[in-house]
Amino acid sequence: MAVSLRGLSCKFGGIFSPLKIASTSRTYFTYVNEPAQPIKGKEPKWCTAEEAFQDLQSNQTVFAQGAAATPVTLLTAMTEVGKKKGLKNVTVCHMHTEGPASYTDPSCEGIFRSNSFFMGGNVRKAVADGRGDAIPIFLSEIPALFYKGIVKPDIAVIQVSPPDQHGYCSLGTSVDCVRAGMSHSKIIVAQVNPKLPRTFGDGIIHISHIDYAVKVDVALPIHGGKPPTPVETSIGKHIAENLVDDGATLQMGIGSIPDAVLSALTNHKDLGIHSEMFAAGVVDLVNRGCITNNRKIIHKGRIVGSFLIGTQDLYDFVDNNPFIEMLVVDYVNNTSIIARNPKMTAINSCIEVDLTGQIVSDSIGTRMYSGFGGQVDFIRGAAEGFDGKGKPIIALPSATNKGVSKIVPTIKTGAGVVTTRAHAHYIVTEHGIAYLFGKSLRQRAHALIQIAHPDHREALEKAAFERLKCMPSA
Repeated sequence: MAVSLRGLSCKFGGIFSPLKIASTSRTYFTYVNEPAQPIKGKEPKWCTAEEAFQDLQSNQTVFAQGAAATPVTLLTAMTEVGKKKGLKNVTVCHMHTEGPASYTDPSCEGIFRSNSFFMGGNVRKAVADGRGDAIPIFLSEIPALFYKGIVKPDIAVIQVSPPDQHGYCSLGTSVDCVRAGMSHSKIIVAQVNPKLPRTFGDGIIHISHIDYAVKVDVALPIHGGKPPTPVETSIGKHIAENLVDDGATLQMGIGSIPDAVLSALTNHKDLGIHSEMFAAGVVDLVNRGCITNNRKIIHKGRIVGSFLIGTQDLYDFVDNNPFIEMLVVDYVNNTSIIARNPKMTAINSCIEVDLTGQIVSDSIGTRMYSGFGGQVDFIRGAAEGFDGKGKPIIALPSATNKGVSKIVPTIKTGAGVVTTRAHAHYIVTEHGIAYLFGKSLRQRAHALIQIAHPDHREALEKAAFERLKCMPSA
């Protein structure tokens, strides 16, 4: 943060004087950028959204918070300031963000360039058109980009809850890599929103660390809440009835398949949650007494997450709730931490799987779709479970909405393998479960064809013969 650099400039004869820093008055020297440490005598400058970007300059890097806590008001204002000032070459780095991502509009080409650690739908076109970038990276390693100085933000743009009686704000629904990003930024700009849930864990920042603060009162984005399709319901039942044991610790993302799994777990007991994110279906299982976190070895009796996006019921559930711990993603997604959880059951989805078990999750051919995310972190963490009872699961419909098989002879040209065939254990479709661990290529092909859509099994049999030089059923 800028306060440290100003102190160093005074102490060492102004060697940092060329650096542009916020105009907020600072008189207190601190030797660490620890957001939980109050800075004596310092308060943010309260201003309008556009005024908060008075220090934005060409060739800078901006870090933006994401998921449900995406500071849309500030990012929209930043875009307008960049246009008005005629700035050039401002990089905006982020995980998945919500909202219009106006800085990726074609009119902003040359002014802003998005750089995604995990892509959302609002930046896909910019990346596809060459106006944005994407970094392939495990979710657990994103904070290391800041710690190692590979990404050096000039400005962090975040959203926080109003300060409490001690001056502490909360990062709310998105802690993930935000703590690392803002701690390594020279300036912190925050929109202060009473509708952002206050959460427990690592997501605290003292108001004195915020340089520019903007008051907003806006609802968070809503996702989920739609009933699963019959295909998704079938997948959920396969997983819940065959792969999730009582006392298991669950990881799952957002979407209809995780929701379908959760809705099928109402007769389970002593489940736990250790997941980079979780969905609204968790709330019902907590209320039913199915999720207790009682069997967990670490964070016993607590749900552990790192970021959220979901329904208003989910936001209300996590608000000021000590049952939930929102922790940094390099801890939550650390494989050695994941492996300590009992019966760790990781449930993830993908775009396609080939007959040898290669799993494509971030791209459709050469077109980037999302990112690595936490899939490999949890697939490996579950496989390495200390108790030997972990279950790494990949779940997907057997075919697309257009009837194209998602189990394929070979992956599409240019597609990227996120989870390797050596990592693959359980593959689940609406037609059943294929267990691939320890299976030969021929055995894998046979198992996967059995859970493919019936309309495509004959073609897959022929493809398996051509590719593997043997009939998979032999």
